[in-house]
Amino acid sequence: MIGRRLLLVLALVMGAAFALGPGPARAAPELPGAPVAVAGAQSASRRVMMMLDLGAEHYRSGSDYGGDYGDAMGIKARLRFARKVARAHRLALVDSWPMPLIGVDCIIFEIRDGRTVEAVVRELSAVPGVSWSQPLNEFEMLEARPPGPARAATVSYNDRLFSAQPAASLWHLARLHAVATGRGVTVAVIDSRVDLLHPDLAGQFAGSVDFVPGRPQAERHGTGVAGIIAARSNNAQGIAGVAPDARILALRACWERATGGVTVCDSLTLARALTYAIDHGAGVVNLSLTGPRDPLIARLVALASARGATVVAAVDQKDPAASFPAFLPGVVAVGDERLSDRLQSAYKAPGLDVLTTQPEGKWDLVSGSSYAAAHVSGLVALLRQLSGRRTAPETLLGPHGTLDACAALARVSHLDRRACLR
Repeated sequence: MIGRRLLLVLALVMGAAFALGPGPARAAPELPGAPVAVAGAQSASRRVMMMLDLGAEHYRSGSDYGGDYGDAMGIKARLRFARKVARAHRLALVDSWPMPLIGVDCIIFEIRDGRTVEAVVRELSAVPGVSWSQPLNEFEMLEARPPGPARAATVSYNDRLFSAQPAASLWHLARLHAVATGRGVTVAVIDSRVDLLHPDLAGQFAGSVDFVPGRPQAERHGTGVAGIIAARSNNAQGIAGVAPDARILALRACWERATGGVTVCDSLTLARALTYAIDHGAGVVNLSLTGPRDPLIARLVALASARGATVVAAVDQKDPAASFPAFLPGVVAVGDERLSDRLQSAYKAPGLDVLTTQPEGKWDLVSGSSYAAAHVSGLVALLRQLSGRRTAPETLLGPHGTLDACAALARVSHLDRRACLR
């Protein structure tokens, strides 16, 4: 039976892909938010960040985080100080970026001798006027490959692949969508480049900004995460997102490595994307990634939560307890079905053999905690539509462990949980 289902799903996927065809390279539509070119795709292993306390003249709401700020004298003073530090500590000045939201100016240096990153961080942390220093950390998206067999359920949607989505049966999406669809909620997908022209995603975006230079083509991970959250429903093709009427803010902070297919990000690109999401009022922030503990990212995640956003992050199956930023206060930590029941502070959601959108107008099977987190971001969008900010969505999700989506929506609507589960 499973073999027949898999053949059916693969036939549908291949049929859809061939019907649309890869076609010529497509230009992305103009969307709100101007692209910002930054040094992100290089190796982060030999770079450090130095945070300076911003002067009062720079610390104001609404500043242009990607470009000019302050007066000319302030800019010159900042550059003089950064160059002085670079000379004194035998470093190469790479980049700088003011972050008024948390009151610091971020300076990026590169180590070009044999010193360790840890040693240079200690040196810079002792410089007068420095708030803190840290490595330019690298984060990795949590995707498992290759995928296994698909599961199926019979529902009343006309999307051709809907019945093969795990959430269609496990979460009873058709019944959830009779109560909420995520309308009015913006979900920031901080990830790799999303295919803005995919037929299941076109028209679903509140904006798109690229914080990584080069490689303009769409990428697998970001496109897959966006589809799980907000793919269009009842358009007679593909799948339906968990929150099909939510709006996606596609913020590219990550990129696919040329070899190995691994998708990574770094501290600076993530910080820029998080700042943009906060400043533009995203209600949900999806972080399908993990990395080392990072003071800058921790501060921005805390600020996002304080501003009313729900931050959802993936749990690393290989080392769940070390997952960052999943277990920061206020963050909704999510793993897929493989997550141990002994981990009492995380949720489990569909993340194995999930059908979702892929670049060039295709659909494919994916697995990993990244995609489990995307499911929960979609569910939080449904909860935010129903409850607004009256009740924090993370308190409506219920006890940690395997998520009961019907119970979550029943807490804030007329939905009957028992009827939903039938």
